[in-house]
Amino acid sequence: MATTFKNFLSNDIANARTLLHESIPITGSIISGTYDTAAGTKNSIKTFGHGMFESVYDYPYLSSSANHIFDMTAGYSSASPLSGSSNTQNAKKINLYNQMAQYLVGYDETGSIKKFTIPIGAGTVMNEVFVVPFSRLLTKDEVKKGSFSIEFGLTGSHTFGGRNFDIRGKLFDYSGSSGYYVDSPAGEYGVLYATSSDLGTFGSKIFNAETLGDATTMPALGLLYYQAGIAVVSGALFNSVSKAGALNNDLGPSSLGSTFSGSFDCITGSTLNTVSEAIQNRIYNISFNNTTELNSTIYFCRAGHSEFNYSSNPTYLSGSKLRVKTRASDTPVSYFSTVGLYSADNELLAVAKLSEPLRKDPTNEVTLRVRLDY
Repeated sequence: MATTFKNFLSNDIANARTLLHESIPITGSIISGTYDTAAGTKNSIKTFGHGMFESVYDYPYLSSSANHIFDMTAGYSSASPLSGSSNTQNAKKINLYNQMAQYLVGYDETGSIKKFTIPIGAGTVMNEVFVVPFSRLLTKDEVKKGSFSIEFGLTGSHTFGGRNFDIRGKLFDYSGSSGYYVDSPAGEYGVLYATSSDLGTFGSKIFNAETLGDATTMPALGLLYYQAGIAVVSGALFNSVSKAGALNNDLGPSSLGSTFSGSFDCITGSTLNTVSEAIQNRIYNISFNNTTELNSTIYFCRAGHSEFNYSSNPTYLSGSKLRVKTRASDTPVSYFSTVGLYSADNELLAVAKLSEPLRKDPTNEVTLRVRLDY
């Protein structure tokens, strides 16, 4: 235990912040059947008795090696034309929408829960959504702005590896690094814009990247909450109406050229588990960078030429004489091996170890840089 202490001055302490990023790729094959042992057996998808959502794992979830990667659910507001008392799990779907909106959007001045709204122009309300909360294991402190993309197959068929992925729509936070919003109780969020692959013989692209935010070229179809690690996607992604007027997607057995009206229509007659699986089977790829924020306090421990030249170790003395001195005229010398940081009442709070002992005598001065990360 130290017997000599030195106080830090104001310029002996500095603070730093470091952001570490890790690339997270999630392929659709993991979600859509890589680990299935039989038809209809989703070994990497865990369902629950409450039927409110499904959890997706990167390996069969009963394995000790499995990691939870994200959940999947859907819902609509009571103002949606899809809501109705005769619909399957109608109350649950409305409650899920309200629960996620309460957490991510908050309340208005009347105390009512706000709806998911894309904050472009006058604002577009998303009354029907599906929600993808990512595991904290993957997102860490937040999703890096401008790095997120999620790609879906947009045809009615949904067997992974089939022609359903010939036509894909990609949602990404195009302006996330510079155009995010801060009026959410869950932190910062950005808009998810859509682009798509070619329709081939059916016409031009469904969505183009010609004008950012233009509903006819690059529509805004979702929100990404960076700190919460949650993507909220509008059910309008699977609308039947396209630029070419040829693509119809109702998350059911539809096909190109068929007629269909409405948005996200299959949610009314299907359970949340069924809807979740239908969406999962259309995920082609998910990619983003996570962020780990390291906050550091750096202490500059300065030992002047006349300080800390003696050791408090009992073995430093032998017969009341310094072991490291052979003559009385020799200068004292000590060797640093440990730095201790103490509270105002001299209680040890932290210890830093040097890689090797450092010589200290009256002919030199030493400054040790100690960094605490948290």
